[in-house]
Amino acid sequence: MNAPLPTRTTALSSNGTELTGAEILWEVLVREGVEVVFGYPGGAIMPAYDAMARYPIHHVLTRHEQGASHMADGYARASGKVGVAVATSGPGATNLVTGIATAMLDSIPLVCITGQVPSFLIGSDAFQETDITGVTLPITKHNYLVTRPEELVPMLREAFYVATSGRPGPVVVDITKDAQQKSCVFEWDDTPIELPGYRPEHHALPADLAKAVEMIDAAERPVVLAGHGIVKAQATEELLAFVEKADVPVASTLLGLGGMPATHPRSLGMMGMHGESWVNEAIQQADLLIALGMRFDDRVTGNLKTYGQNAKKIHVELDPAEINKNVKVDLPIVGDVKEVLQQLLPSLEAKQRTPWVEHIDGLKGESAVRDIQAMPDEGRLYAAHVIHDLWRLTSGDALIVTDVGQHQMWEAQYYKHDHPRKLLTSGGLGTMGFALPAAIGARFAKPDDEIWVIAGDGGFQMTAPELTTLLQEGVKVNVAIINNGYLGMVRQWQEFFYGGRYVATPMVSPDFVKLAEAHGLKGLRVTERAGVEPAYREAQAHPGAVVIDFRVEQEDAVYPMVASGRDLNDMIRRPERKGAPHNPIFETGED
Repeated sequence: MNAPLPTRTTALSSNGTELTGAEILWEVLVREGVEVVFGYPGGAIMPAYDAMARYPIHHVLTRHEQGASHMADGYARASGKVGVAVATSGPGATNLVTGIATAMLDSIPLVCITGQVPSFLIGSDAFQETDITGVTLPITKHNYLVTRPEELVPMLREAFYVATSGRPGPVVVDITKDAQQKSCVFEWDDTPIELPGYRPEHHALPADLAKAVEMIDAAERPVVLAGHGIVKAQATEELLAFVEKADVPVASTLLGLGGMPATHPRSLGMMGMHGESWVNEAIQQADLLIALGMRFDDRVTGNLKTYGQNAKKIHVELDPAEINKNVKVDLPIVGDVKEVLQQLLPSLEAKQRTPWVEHIDGLKGESAVRDIQAMPDEGRLYAAHVIHDLWRLTSGDALIVTDVGQHQMWEAQYYKHDHPRKLLTSGGLGTMGFALPAAIGARFAKPDDEIWVIAGDGGFQMTAPELTTLLQEGVKVNVAIINNGYLGMVRQWQEFFYGGRYVATPMVSPDFVKLAEAHGLKGLRVTERAGVEPAYREAQAHPGAVVIDFRVEQEDAVYPMVASGRDLNDMIRRPERKGAPHNPIFETGED
């Protein structure tokens, strides 16, 4: 007969109480405000799991440790808090790595807690021993190996501080099994943490602020480049005040979408490889680029030699390492973007830049409105139909979590985000399989939001077992699979740059409706435009999670597209009609 679980309690231990290291772990997490963790138990972390039952923390059992790190990531993105993942040693810890790297490149605060073999076995190649601190050194802000219970309070407190301070990021805390089992006197110390050599806070110099005001006031064709930093700093209100006073149009990065309301008249849309044509043209024609919380990623700039040649550049960025790393700028300002905008605003000259705004409107032409209703379907279902209708039927208010690929870019183009933290997507690492587990994590951060996953048939299958996590947790997340029978983005590159040789991209998938039903969920299939709205309505009305298999046009492509190494405004455009030849395509082997 199984022993009953200990009763969970909200009472925390007093200083001077003797506790095991496992108990100290949860004591610290509760004091750090952790309410939910995502994980998978195993031998080296079992003492911690045994102690967890006595603490008021909800544990979500994932179906794979990668799912745990993505769930913690989705929770952090949606809430602004620290996401926590837990795994055992060896394969459990290494399975977290993809999610840790995803969080690192997108500046997401995670604390990943891993079990480790007993300290006296370290270095002996013991069963399930892996040097996870060594493995994750390049993809974490910092990591710790804890071998004594006395180290847990200071190291865990430091882990949360490092994860959230300055530019956020993931931290790994690896705890040996004997450190979890042994006892010591618990002493909580809540004095502010100071780490030698770690300087996470930076503040703009008055002279730099004055120079920025001078440059902005003098510009005739300025463009703001709004990045993820606007969302992370909760600086939407300050950005809007800046834009409306200085009358500056705003281009957004993929992760910056929602930081500037898409329906605002000065919002241009997304820039870069699959950005809007007029956005890229405006950047290339600007005389001043004001980069706010973005890092000039290669998917944003195109050919660096020709990027923004006509423009002076101001770069406001919290992380000094990003300044002049990819693009040399005229005025670097190291500081929190929210604080910098607040400091700039009073001194800015109120302006109307009507000629520049009207010129950009002229660049849009007919493509200013993506008229999906007018798009002929010719009996086919396009991904654009699916995403546009989702935007319309949710009034643009849903929390969307995308996977990586063509559907990710179509979502950025056809779903207009007016609010921050309403689009969660893997940007820097481009992690297929991210969406479903990240959406589960987001559900625990936003219990009242309507949440939709938009995934391709390829990426969805990488983490599809987490459908059972949805069932076990009883949470409502709807899944829209953009099923084109290919690894779509790779197929598009093969079409454009590799002579149409579709090597290893045609994909056989399971019956997604039956797969959903096998996991205890509702499954639907849509093959024509007329079926999109009824399927959405049925999913919205259903009390549980729903998976919809949208069988879309197989060889559709994302337009426009800037080929790798080409100038930002040198774009491949959509053919005028089905079967028409593409605009000139550049023969290149780059990817």
